[in-house]
Amino acid sequence: MNAILPGKIFLTRGSGQHREKLVSFEIALRGAGINPFNLVRVSSIFPPGCALVSREEGLKLLKPGQIVFLVMSENATDEPHRPISASIGMAVPKDGRSYGYLAEHDAYGQSEADAGSYTEDLAVEMLATKLGLKRDGRRRAGSAYRLGGKLAVTARSITQTARGSAGLWTTTIAAAVLIT
Repeated sequence: MNAILPGKIFLTRGSGQHREKLVSFEIALRGAGINPFNLVRVSSIFPPGCALVSREEGLKLLKPGQIVFLVMSENATDEPHRPISASIGMAVPKDGRSYGYLAEHDAYGQSEADAGSYTEDLAVEMLATKLGLKRDGRRRAGSAYRLGGKLAVTARSITQTARGSAGLWTTTIAAAVLIT
């Protein structure tokens, strides 16, 4: 049996509002550009050697109806004015030879910056514990981290925020889409 190993990945996000929760979710998928695919959620591994590409480049490689693997965070509310967020963070060793981590996070009342920062930190922490290494702290310049004093890690995130509206469901999604 051949292993499915993605060679490219892209980050995307979207939000939607509608009186029906499912339609709100569909509108969020449209906003993210991933509504014409059959989506399969997977766990949170960034494959070794996988190239991060732009959303536009990634979408060009997919066909409507295709089965697409992704790591996705979603959040929804029907409460007026309630702030919601969905975020995906990633932590990838700079050498590209070993795998990294993707982390999903959703929250109420968190800003885009706070949700993104938290999700990046979460992904780095998952990578550090997997490797049995201590985090040396966060360096704000370029979201660079160092683990165990030696392993250089790059982190980034994508976050979608929105506010609930009276009489409507509001949905936010953020996703890392894997391309085989």
